[in-house]
Amino acid sequence: MSNLKLDHLTLLVTSIEASRPFYETLLPLLGFHRTTRENWTDGQGFFLQFLPARPETRPYERYGAGLNHLGFGAPDAETVTAIRDAMQAAGLEVPEIQDLGGAKALFLKDPDGLRFEITWYPPGVAVVD
Repeated sequence: MSNLKLDHLTLLVTSIEASRPFYETLLPLLGFHRTTRENWTDGQGFFLQFLPARPETRPYERYGAGLNHLGFGAPDAETVTAIRDAMQAAGLEVPEIQDLGGAKALFLKDPDGLRFEITWYPPGVAVVD
């Protein structure tokens, strides 16, 4: 059997209108472009789709069962800083960049609390422990 490839993620958000500024700023910085009003692609066969969550459901819980965060690898530390600066310039709340044993990591939260990690790993530092 051949290896299967992850081709999309569907993210349910409390409010598409409230989430749009976050994602319209972040996703182009990560190399994504819009294909439809609520769909984005990296141009290499991977898509992100945004749909409204049902009103009776709970918002994201960081340590609850399910997705914890989405991680993106940056080519260099300057890219992590540039993403942070661009998000902040767009008026979004942005934390400081963290030093994780030599790796430089930025942890962003969308309006529902879903986390996005953008990390640069220098040579010799493990990507995932």
